[in-house]
Amino acid sequence: MKMVSRDLNAFWEAAWQALIDATAAVTNAADVEQAFATITKTTRSLLGDKEAHLRPNALKPGERHFSVAGIFLVSEAKRENILVAEDNFPPEQHRLRIPIEHGHPGWVVQHKKPLLLTNTDEHSDFKQILKTSRMGSAVFGPLIWKGRMLGQIVTASQARNTYSDVDRDVTIAFANLAATAFIAHGGDDLVKQIG
Repeated sequence: MKMVSRDLNAFWEAAWQALIDATAAVTNAADVEQAFATITKTTRSLLGDKEAHLRPNALKPGERHFSVAGIFLVSEAKRENILVAEDNFPPEQHRLRIPIEHGHPGWVVQHKKPLLLTNTDEHSDFKQILKTSRMGSAVFGPLIWKGRMLGQIVTASQARNTYSDVDRDVTIAFANLAATAFIAHGGDDLVKQIG
């Protein structure tokens, strides 16, 4: 696994401030989706080495650098992961549904653990979820409340080696904030509404 190089002190400072700001916004959100949207917008802009796409082999011919973030909620029947609060996903993937066991989101549901895929090319079992292209690097954080798996936050980038251990660690903090927002803002009602 290739580690990315960046100013980690500056990253931790930015992460701390982003968590403070997101927590305040989530506390005042009108509903759970607004709270989640604050979190996914923050993780997409905060996480990852912003220079990763400039390195050799980070992008394959024809690829362009971009990132996405979203939250997959476990459906009421516990058979699907349903995408909400997506940031930079194609509009037609709003409320995307995938089988609960599908790909790495399925792994996160099964194991209730965070997951870092620094370079998805090194994972032959990686399944493309984004309709427009295969992502090169991704980080997942489970939303767990008192042992109950609610869903997961995922942030992904086209460039390989964008995310590292520090991004996984920060994702865990934002996943915990998202789990708290789920409970505080009536996430169960949203899950019932979207099926």
